[in-house]
Amino acid sequence: MTDQAPRRVRIPTPDDLRAAAGRVAAVLAPTPVLPTALAPGALLKAETLQPTGSFKIRGALSAIGALPDGTPAVTASAGNHGLGFAHAAARTGADATVVVSERASPAKFAKIASYPVTLVRHGADYDAAEAHALSLPGRFVSPYNDPDVIAGQGTIGVELDAQTDGPLTVVAPVGGGGLLAGLALWASSRDDVRLVGVESSVSRAVSAAVSAGRIVPVEVGDSIADGLVGNLEPGSVTPAVITGAKPVLTHASDAELRAAMRWLFGEHGLVAEGAGAAGVAAVLAGKVEVTGRLVVVLSGRNVTVDTYREAIADV
Repeated sequence: MTDQAPRRVRIPTPDDLRAAAGRVAAVLAPTPVLPTALAPGALLKAETLQPTGSFKIRGALSAIGALPDGTPAVTASAGNHGLGFAHAAARTGADATVVVSERASPAKFAKIASYPVTLVRHGADYDAAEAHALSLPGRFVSPYNDPDVIAGQGTIGVELDAQTDGPLTVVAPVGGGGLLAGLALWASSRDDVRLVGVESSVSRAVSAAVSAGRIVPVEVGDSIADGLVGNLEPGSVTPAVITGAKPVLTHASDAELRAAMRWLFGEHGLVAEGAGAAGVAAVLAGKVEVTGRLVVVLSGRNVTVDTYREAIADV
């Protein structure tokens, strides 16, 4: 969040989703759905197999592809969004700038720096980096509070249309809400899809906003699911889009997230970061009631070796 007045961000539409589907399909092959023993007929939607290791590349491709020719793009992120944004810019030749804070992980900084983008270090934390990014010329592309980004994440659902039969219970992690909002946009055209969003137990900004009917600050703790931790940008549209789909919102503790990371490795040989395993964590903990076929979105795999080793240690 920043101290500036809330940005005016429009609500995404089904037309945005259709346009995003074309942009994403022109670059990315559909990620596979993998059979799993989580429930009868259950599937894992393996976004961990994206070129950047995360679903975030979808929203980045959608947003950068929507820019008028010659318009520079700017974002703030040292995580999966920044990496997806840099990859999308390289694929499309867009003039792109990524702002990261002085505290950004050197490993993540190096990954983003490997792409032909302008990389700027500014400020002591994400809020300061975002404020600087908002001051730069070009279109600011939020990691979640952006109609084209939300529509891009919704292309997961478009792929599920061709990969599955309904009815479906689709489970996905929730941080800023861009992924669940995208799935809500997709599900608005279907009457046989039930959505379940899984937050970190120590950071429940979206569920608080949905409950209050407005953005409210929440207490935020540390979590192995760093991609799910943080408050929302003032004026973010994601809670309103999510509310329209009437999803079930639940949460997972770090112990449950680690158990899910171990389970995915042991049962499927799949590496998932803490946020990426959130859906599986909620299912294993008995927090998801399934109607029809279960689909769990594995949203990302980008985790350091040390963090992963510690997470999957059988303790």
